[in-house]
Amino acid sequence: MELPALFIFAGALLVAAGSPGPSIAALVARVISRGAGDVLPFLAAMWIGEAVWLTLAVFGLASLAQSFHLLFVAIKWLGVAYLLYLAWKMWIAPVAVGEEAMPERGSALRLFATGLAVTLGNPKIMMFYMALLPSIIDLTRLTLTGWGELVATMLAVLVAIDLAWVALAARARTLLRSPRAMRLTNRLSAGLMTGAAAGIASR
Repeated sequence: MELPALFIFAGALLVAAGSPGPSIAALVARVISRGAGDVLPFLAAMWIGEAVWLTLAVFGLASLAQSFHLLFVAIKWLGVAYLLYLAWKMWIAPVAVGEEAMPERGSALRLFATGLAVTLGNPKIMMFYMALLPSIIDLTRLTLTGWGELVATMLAVLVAIDLAWVALAARARTLLRSPRAMRLTNRLSAGLMTGAAAGIASR
């Protein structure tokens, strides 16, 4: 694939993915409330979900999403329900200072499933790829190698953006240590998580 096309794709994705949306809101809320130590499964699921949407768009399989519409709707609402559950847990979380007072960490599998539900439940991602790709790439001549280059470019951009968000959220968390600040943090995180659920539900 030509480098100019990949650069255009990367630039557009950088702007789109860097703008806070449901996935970023869920990620930031998770890191602020519980730290960045166990967030990797959530991130990996987000990246895999994006790769799935990109692949569907590249190979013209949007019709597949229509054929299995109920499955995608179910995934979407499961993701919404779980995000609202997390928001409720954050809202009522204890505010005593100390690691023992922080909400307990979730399992890696549960975090992965949540990240996948958040990303696959957001069809806006596939619509972005479907709108962008035909304008910069001749999809009728795209090879498997070209698809691999697109996926690699996508992953490079998303990894950079998401890790930057994690670092910013982790930094903000270290500044919030008093019980009042912890309560505010938990309530803010709950609001972000609810916003993420609302963003997915409204699409």
